[in-house]
Amino acid sequence: MTEDWKQVSATWKGGLNFIGENAEGNTVQMSPSSEEPGIGPMQLVLVGLAGCTGIDIVNILKKKKLSLTDFKVHVRGKRAESPPKVYTDIEVEFLLWGDNLKVKDVEQAIELSEQKYCSVSIMVGKTAKIKSSYKIFKPGEPEA
Repeated sequence: MTEDWKQVSATWKGGLNFIGENAEGNTVQMSPSSEEPGIGPMQLVLVGLAGCTGIDIVNILKKKKLSLTDFKVHVRGKRAESPPKVYTDIEVEFLLWGDNLKVKDVEQAIELSEQKYCSVSIMVGKTAKIKSSYKIFKPGEPEA
């Protein structure tokens, strides 16, 4: 088990705006208000889930020598009505484009990500019920 700590910072930029930054200097703008620029901190949890599971699925399909031409992960969450307003229900939809993508391989990749590899999914799953679905498209086929 690694004992490396991961460190980020959030610097206040006035109003309710913060800039989050990691040790490598990558940034994200945060604001809980739709009237101000940035993504809300709780929305960033959903973004983290989408990215984490997306990275896993791409890696798993790559190891299976399957080729994606495009890939999207849509995530939406419902929060509790009273504080702390944690996510109670989350829906994840995977949209995959590629030649020769088989249902069995996609389902296995999603299951491995959700149950073994995606730390965000496993952590958020402690408070939220996560339901996932997927659609497979041929390259260039429009999103339905």
